[in-house]
Amino acid sequence: MSNKIKMTTPIVEMDGDEMTRVMWKMIKETLIEPYVELKSEYYDLGLEKRDETNDQITIDSANAAKKYGVAVKCATITPNAQRVEEFGLKEMWKSPNATIRGILDGTVFRAPIIVKGIEPFIPRWKKPIIIARHAYGDVYKGAEEIVAKDEKAELVITAKNGEERRRLIHDFSGTNGIIQGQYNTDESIASFARSCFNYALDIKFDLWFATKDTISKKYDHRFKDIFDEIFQTEYKTKFEGAKIEYFYTLIDDAVARVVRTDGGFIWACKNYDGDVMSDMVASTFGSLGMMTSVLVSPDGTYEYEAAHGTVTAHFRKYNRGESTSTNSVATIFAWTGGLCKRGELDNLPELSSFAKNLEKACIETIESGTMTNDLLALSTLPEKSGVSTEKFLEAVAERLQKII
Repeated sequence: MSNKIKMTTPIVEMDGDEMTRVMWKMIKETLIEPYVELKSEYYDLGLEKRDETNDQITIDSANAAKKYGVAVKCATITPNAQRVEEFGLKEMWKSPNATIRGILDGTVFRAPIIVKGIEPFIPRWKKPIIIARHAYGDVYKGAEEIVAKDEKAELVITAKNGEERRRLIHDFSGTNGIIQGQYNTDESIASFARSCFNYALDIKFDLWFATKDTISKKYDHRFKDIFDEIFQTEYKTKFEGAKIEYFYTLIDDAVARVVRTDGGFIWACKNYDGDVMSDMVASTFGSLGMMTSVLVSPDGTYEYEAAHGTVTAHFRKYNRGESTSTNSVATIFAWTGGLCKRGELDNLPELSSFAKNLEKACIETIESGTMTNDLLALSTLPEKSGVSTEKFLEAVAERLQKII
């Protein structure tokens, strides 16, 4: 097209691994580049490149996101021992998402993409449940060790003057074991709290927050206290004016309550809880392939990605030359989220409008009965058909052309 939309500021593009990497290229070529003169600063976060650069490329991509304000990220492999052997890695590199989140110090908001015909497994859920995941510290930046029999593990805190405070964690007399240390900061927790309160006010949703402070009387209790202090001093009046509620409870109580609600609220979770609960909410609403994810940092940086992984099984089929039917919707919505935000920040309404039309084309394609096989098994539409990865993107492209 000769009248492509011209971008003024680059978007940071973080490529990824396996089947999502394949779809990433397809989406760009089929749905974006025919309409947009894509201006991006590209970073290859594929596992081989991360290993080659000793993970420096992940750090560079996060700093680029801070520089330009908007990033889109493909799903990436977080290697385990099997992956280290498979790829011949120098070491078991940490999660790139955790590294990026640590640098950006943001909060991850994950929401289901709701379409007609895909009914939640919990019938009461009629409105979105948005998971706000704290994106810093905890087990994702923790230290771990294997402990030998008859060794002793202690928590040691060294003061500025060199004085030490020690607390016994466990005496491993007679048995081997494992130990893990984790941390967080008041500054990051406060940023998390303010991001959640602000987002709740923006979309006029109630906000839940849950930890296990009855057991973790210092670590989790610190989260609870910081949230409560910031709410009381900065947000209580605003929430009352907006007629929304901030609600704190224990994490197990929140899990029990959530299945009895009709949705329509933000559920703020610590890092690990949010990782787990976002997958539960996504699958209950239909599919991990139908959940958006955006990392929002206190300085206004946005990083959009799909909530799911790299779809390894489909990638192996693809490499064997077999047809796949991989859901690309969440990856498409990562691109549309980033392009829409870039349009807002750069005062390019035509770019934001294009992104929203692409989302509309995706949803209408599924609601018309054309979908990938994961959704075919869930859809209640009377007439529907499962199509391949490529055919779905072609169907979206055809509908997009009609909308535009």
